[in-house]
Amino acid sequence: MVKIKAAIIGSGNIGTDLMYKLERSEIIELTAMIGIDPESDGLKRAKEKGYLAFHNGIQSLQDNPEIADIVFDATSAKTHVRHAKVLAELGKLAIDLTPAARGPFVSPAVKTDAYLNEKNVNMITCGGQATIPIVHAINSVADVSYAEIVATISSKSAGPGTRANIDEFTITTRRGIEEVGGADKGKALIILNPAEPPILMRDTIYCEVKNMDEAAITKSIEQMVETVKEYVPGYRLKQEPLFDGNRVTVFVEVEGAGDYFPIYAGNLDIMTAAATRVAEDFAIHMLEKQSV
Repeated sequence: MVKIKAAIIGSGNIGTDLMYKLERSEIIELTAMIGIDPESDGLKRAKEKGYLAFHNGIQSLQDNPEIADIVFDATSAKTHVRHAKVLAELGKLAIDLTPAARGPFVSPAVKTDAYLNEKNVNMITCGGQATIPIVHAINSVADVSYAEIVATISSKSAGPGTRANIDEFTITTRRGIEEVGGADKGKALIILNPAEPPILMRDTIYCEVKNMDEAAITKSIEQMVETVKEYVPGYRLKQEPLFDGNRVTVFVEVEGAGDYFPIYAGNLDIMTAAATRVAEDFAIHMLEKQSV
């Protein structure tokens, strides 16, 4: 089967976990891992698996533009601002896993074909990928006027990149709740829980709606959970939705696949799984255009 070539920039935790997920793709061919530290575990593992491994950053892509059509950026928000310009000049499709938000927000569970013509899309945040589909599900049947989410992750699963991007997390997730989830107004919080043993990622989604219909909301939420499970098998409701007047509260839990990280790091797993699904949607679109 013809595949679309892809490369990963960022050999840290997210990039390395993404490498394992892309290995299983039937339509994406991972060719290279790009970092800046030759001793990083990600680059060592990529080399062991037979992928090209560069440690001179995005310069390697400028020197070898033929190695990828799709480029995943798993660096940091500030770094992606510079990378976005270079990737645009090279004509590469950028899938941004940082909170830089240079391109439109994408959640693969909230289907729209509009983003398939973009050259740079943003995967929002881990909290956004876990909660925005639920906000969208509720909004589709009850019109959400306000949505607030609290993402709780194990402190052990928060690397330097996550900790450096906390401010961007709250701003980007809030925008995603409104622009993708459909809420009139949104708010996002994140908690790093130091508990031992580490907890699974848990998210609370609180919505105020204009048209309360408990049965329709429950059905819509359950359908959305099944949609997310297609690419994140460990995604599940913790309990039935709670209703109180015009308010509904939903609790979800995300168990990781255990590709590179322990299963408690569902916050990392849902980002790489969502990015893989979005890349596959783009790859199908690219191949369809080539066949015309």
